[in-house]
Amino acid sequence: MTIGSWNLQHLGWDNGKQLDRVAQIAQGADLWALEEVMNSDAVTQLEHQLEQQTGEQWSSMTSHEVGRSSYQESYAYLWRDSVVEYTKGAAVYMDPGDEFAREPYLAEFRDKDDGQTVAMAAVHIVYGDSRSDRTPEVRELASIWQWMSEVYPDTPRIITGDFNLSPDNAAWQPLREQGAQPAITSGASTLSETDGQYAHLYDNFWYDSTALDVTGNGIVQYPKLLGITNEEGRSTVSDHAPIYLTIGDAKPGFSSSETSGDSSGSAADCIDLNSSSAERLDVLPNIGPARAQDIIDGRPWQSVSDLTRIDGIGPARMREIQSTGEVCSI
Repeated sequence: MTIGSWNLQHLGWDNGKQLDRVAQIAQGADLWALEEVMNSDAVTQLEHQLEQQTGEQWSSMTSHEVGRSSYQESYAYLWRDSVVEYTKGAAVYMDPGDEFAREPYLAEFRDKDDGQTVAMAAVHIVYGDSRSDRTPEVRELASIWQWMSEVYPDTPRIITGDFNLSPDNAAWQPLREQGAQPAITSGASTLSETDGQYAHLYDNFWYDSTALDVTGNGIVQYPKLLGITNEEGRSTVSDHAPIYLTIGDAKPGFSSSETSGDSSGSAADCIDLNSSSAERLDVLPNIGPARAQDIIDGRPWQSVSDLTRIDGIGPARMREIQSTGEVCSI
């Protein structure tokens, strides 16, 4: 089966979202974890839209609302009945330490073709005012990973969603130590306001490669698939691109030419020191908002090694930036 994850930017609000466009992309995967759901009726409407477009039966379930303030969200799972079935364990994480502003939503599903089961946890990490606000929740995902092994014994686990942190952040170390790894390591999944450009790699899947046969993954650059601009996509679909992974011999239903294809990314996703926006530069290690502005102010750059001219970037940090392979050749 092909599994997708998508932050649908306030799905259910009266915000101009066009569910026919959402469904046109969503039919490319068999099982979806959806984040930023504002009411269950919108999920039901999306389910019906998928059935109209595909001629197949789909099912869905939505969590109760979670959140510490008057602003609350839900999560949802949406799946193609001919390929996937829900098996057990749908529950919102109890969060004994009250670590999460929006407690993750978990469930187990089975691939009807080969019997492969997966335990899913859908997550939307709080954004806050800075990265430091996000790191406690990301670090606590290691506890959820362990808890999933007890609730879904012998079932491969996937934690997916919008993490508001790139996978190279140090906050992921506790989860890595538990044996999890990110499916997508390069590219970007949030839509920039500049047409055709993407900013941060905030959306991802974390899984154990020794337990699950993941054979592919990608970021669906949906505006290009739909023939619309980034601006139109952000206003009628979402400011996040969906992501997917395939298990076994599954083939995604998205046009391969319009996705990142695999975790190696592509030249179009690279970060150009001489033209990328501040938010795009901020994806690089050791580059925060201030240093991103320093890079912009220091243009033009002749090579990555010239970044050592910026205060706080020495040879070691420069080499770390260079080793990511995300900077475009100059």
